[in-house]
Amino acid sequence: MSQMRIDQDVPHGELMTSGHLACPGCAAPLSMRLVLKALGPKTIVVMPASCFTIIAGPWPQSSLQVPVYHTAFATGPAVASGVRAALDLRGETDTTVLVWVGDGGTFDIGLQALSGAAERNENILYCCYDNEAYMNTGIQRSSATPWGAWTTTTPAQHPEATNKKDIMGIMAAHRIPYAATATVAYPVDLLEKGTRAKGVYGTRFLHLLSPCPPGWKCGDDETIELARMAVQNRVFPLLEVEDGERWRLTVDHAGDAVESYLRRQGRFRHLSEEQVAHIQAEVDARWASLQRRVAASEGAGHGADEAVTVGMARA
Repeated sequence: MSQMRIDQDVPHGELMTSGHLACPGCAAPLSMRLVLKALGPKTIVVMPASCFTIIAGPWPQSSLQVPVYHTAFATGPAVASGVRAALDLRGETDTTVLVWVGDGGTFDIGLQALSGAAERNENILYCCYDNEAYMNTGIQRSSATPWGAWTTTTPAQHPEATNKKDIMGIMAAHRIPYAATATVAYPVDLLEKGTRAKGVYGTRFLHLLSPCPPGWKCGDDETIELARMAVQNRVFPLLEVEDGERWRLTVDHAGDAVESYLRRQGRFRHLSEEQVAHIQAEVDARWASLQRRVAASEGAGHGADEAVTVGMARA
């Protein structure tokens, strides 16, 4: 896919409007705005309990100019599967069903329903906006919380002691047609992935890193820079996976030292030099594993354009 140009290719119409209730600096509404630009008005949003249940606005008000179904925490993919079936019976096959969920509803509470939908290859687009904790209910840890991070349930004296769950590896293991990571710091990359996901038939998964100033203990003017640092420090690589087998990096990753990223966030302020070194070693190990996957995909002769063509042929 040729790269979009912001001034020429990005739709100017807004489906995420002003008046939402997000905290200052929240990346989630920026992510939603860009995803809806990629998908267009023929979109139905299924939204389990999350920050965005509040952000969108209470009924009958809404900052989203598309239909929204609010659902229970664990039921997003199941509800979306039913919406998809109903639309197909009505012949509305060109409407995208978008599940919009936080990391708690994806990595933890909603994982069973997500796995079931992926195993059935339901024709839905699932977006996880990942702020790395249960931010809406008071900054409790989730299995998306990074090792060493402060939350209200992992205080500085007893910080998070497990590594973040590899949700992309889990989704790739389901061999869904398309999965990708993205962040608002790279809007063209995010828009291209949203557009690509729209054109693929079956279960599609977008993992969106979403800095949260209250939970990350950072300034509300640092959202974009922190998201960019997460990519350049290789904490959150930007990539695509097709059919669970073909892995491809979509931007350059400088490999800057992770300490610069950690020290900008109050949730990591308590870390010792030894703990920072431990995180750096983990980041390096995950990057080396990812490089092996990418190299194996290139060695097998699988190109991204070929993979997308195969996925679109299923529609």
